[in-house]
Amino acid sequence: MTATHETPVRLTQFAHGGGCACKIPPGELEDVLGGLPMVLPDAGDTPLLVGLATGDDAAVVTLPARGGAAQAVVSTADFFTPVVDDPYDWGRIAAANALSDVYAMGGRPVLAVNLLAWPRDVLPFELAREVLRGGLEVAAEAGCHVGGGHSVDDPEPKYGMAVTGLADPARLLRNDAGRAGLPLTLTKPLGLGVLNNRHKATGERFEQAVATMVALNRDACAAALAAGASCGTDVTGFGLLGHLHKLARASDVTAVVDTAAVPYLDGAREAVRDGYVSGGTRRNLAWVEPFTDFGDADTDTRLLLADAQTSGGLLIAGEVPGFPVVGELVPRGAHSVVLR
Repeated sequence: MTATHETPVRLTQFAHGGGCACKIPPGELEDVLGGLPMVLPDAGDTPLLVGLATGDDAAVVTLPARGGAAQAVVSTADFFTPVVDDPYDWGRIAAANALSDVYAMGGRPVLAVNLLAWPRDVLPFELAREVLRGGLEVAAEAGCHVGGGHSVDDPEPKYGMAVTGLADPARLLRNDAGRAGLPLTLTKPLGLGVLNNRHKATGERFEQAVATMVALNRDACAAALAAGASCGTDVTGFGLLGHLHKLARASDVTAVVDTAAVPYLDGAREAVRDGYVSGGTRRNLAWVEPFTDFGDADTDTRLLLADAQTSGGLLIAGEVPGFPVVGELVPRGAHSVVLR
């Protein structure tokens, strides 16, 4: 669906960046978080299982078992500037992206609240309604309630969700649970960032990118858990290399990537060739350079592997049926990531 107002509005032109490419650079973010305490005061009978320490996808606390199996609560929030011009699609993409953090922890989203920033004197509210409608439809597909939210008047439009999920505390997907000998599985192709950047610059619409971004990571999460996986993350704004570096560092292993096995969206390599590379992707690559052995990978391949994804797939330490294996974890070496 496209917007129905008389004069089409290109939402991406109201944003300094698009989607997860507008994230604060990972190096700067780690500098900020480095000054904060990793261990917070005791919360009684709801201990924190996953917090700031490893930079995982969501926070997790354990609920006390009262006459039944223990449960964990998964909590996350994600929002960003327009990644596509169509408001309905932007809403769907932002919701799928926010829900993904729960799936990346092995959880099931149960409740979300909207986070909306809107330039009320510049953009008509009928567009905001379409954004919210898209988010509601994806949340409904996930079986997740949307119970309201929060909105502010802002010169730059932003949308996303804060999401609460449930999980089995004994069957979480964590970025610090990898071990040498496990294969690496990637559940969505790369290239979303460069295609979105081309869309922002030219107005070209890439249906394959939209379809990939709105697809929930629900089935991939279920398949990973069924395969016995305990280590994973999702691939979003820090690119495959950035998220893989964080996983390898947290798990004290080295990740080896078979560059020929990594899947890409149609048109992704052409977009890199034609120069549609976001600043966020270039910052990702600069951040991982000290930790990565690039081998003989060319510049375009390096940029694609660092491409800032929006609502990307899951990266699982383990073989997940139906999805490509793109590498393996090996004992810790001189680098956290090695390309072959």
